[in-house]
Amino acid sequence: MKKTVAEPSIVKPGSPRHRIVVIEDHTLMREGLIQLVNSQSDLEVVAEAADAAKGLEVVLATKPDVVIVDITLPGRNGLELIKDIKAQIPEQIILVISMHDESLYAERSLKAGAKGYIMKDADRSSFINAIRRVLEGAFYVSDKMSAEIFASFAGKAQGAKAGVSRLSDREFEIFELLGQGLGTQDIAHRLGISPKTVEVHRAHIREKLEMPTGAAVVRFAVRWIETRNLGGG
Repeated sequence: MKKTVAEPSIVKPGSPRHRIVVIEDHTLMREGLIQLVNSQSDLEVVAEAADAAKGLEVVLATKPDVVIVDITLPGRNGLELIKDIKAQIPEQIILVISMHDESLYAERSLKAGAKGYIMKDADRSSFINAIRRVLEGAFYVSDKMSAEIFASFAGKAQGAKAGVSRLSDREFEIFELLGQGLGTQDIAHRLGISPKTVEVHRAHIREKLEMPTGAAVVRFAVRWIETRNLGGG
């Protein structure tokens, strides 16, 4: 599905360029994405934002052809933003670009309403191809992830992955951070929410995973992350 060489853009003189909005909280990454997109004769960035609130505002104001969204954003995360955008503009095309492992977030991104998912460490050609693929109406993930998603949609997800799949997007994000060794205060700071809100989510996670204690949830989260990193589960 992924191509190693970017296809040349063929644009007739006077043809309009596809309009892109970039929502990314890291300034250098955002500026790099904008520069790359604007270097293409058929693409142009018409607006940018560093958080979900401003992102939704500029998307509604500009109604672009494609919205490029990062998963980790201040306040509401990228998955929640995708749902907010789709609720108001159901036909909006959204491409997720993230540092998070594709196996952890690609399926959730597509279920939220995105058309594609690409890792931040992808090469420039793959990134441009991803934009053009979603513009054509196709979905874009790696070949490996495509097979995983198909298996999951077919009801073949098993074990820990099936249990964790019951978590909401925000709960899953907190579950992952717990597995990385972060405590309540650290998670609250990272996500831009209150410690009390984190504790509420932790309680819901414990209930959904049917764990006896919060400590058991943390141990399970750590083991789950380790298993994913080793390519298991």
